[in-house]
Amino acid sequence: MTKITTVDLMRHGEVEGGSRFRGSTDDPLTELGWQQMLDTLNAGSEWTQIISSPLQRCKKFAAHWSEENSLPLSINNNFQEMHFGDWEGKTAEEIIVSSPDALEKFWQNPERFAPANSERLSEFKHRILTAWKEIIKQQQGKHVLLISHGGVIRSILAHILEMPDHALLKLEIPLAGISRVNIYHERDKPDSSSLVFHAGSL
Repeated sequence: MTKITTVDLMRHGEVEGGSRFRGSTDDPLTELGWQQMLDTLNAGSEWTQIISSPLQRCKKFAAHWSEENSLPLSINNNFQEMHFGDWEGKTAEEIIVSSPDALEKFWQNPERFAPANSERLSEFKHRILTAWKEIIKQQQGKHVLLISHGGVIRSILAHILEMPDHALLKLEIPLAGISRVNIYHERDKPDSSSLVFHAGSL
């Protein structure tokens, strides 16, 4: 008999300060961002557990949803966004002004051309995928809502879809978007995973 673990990967909504390299920078949601997340989740689902990044753009909403729906919540520091080092808090335009080809090089080879003082992509992916495997083991057979960030969700989906690093940006992760992953557990066989839907509404 096959046991199924379902994980809904949800990105936070709009954040104060606009679009910028915001990894460990702990900016809050805007009112619109909060409403975006409510709109995504208000259709409801039979979650058994909420897991959240520790950053407030995820954690505050997760705490609210947990309380409103009497769901257990755990905060997992390993699902925090990548730290962008010297690019933290900067817009793409600001980076281009100071270093015209830096962004293009980073998108083409994020491991080799990482910003100074940043978390390397290989380190980031190891952190995320280690935590991912742990929750699959701990939450086997359950339905989990994981509230996190664009880079975290890209890394998980790329792992499931066996995508190379340079293709990560081909995955569009919209604000307050949600993607569902099923993990299938069969006796005497390795687990297998599938993407059920991506960036849809419940």
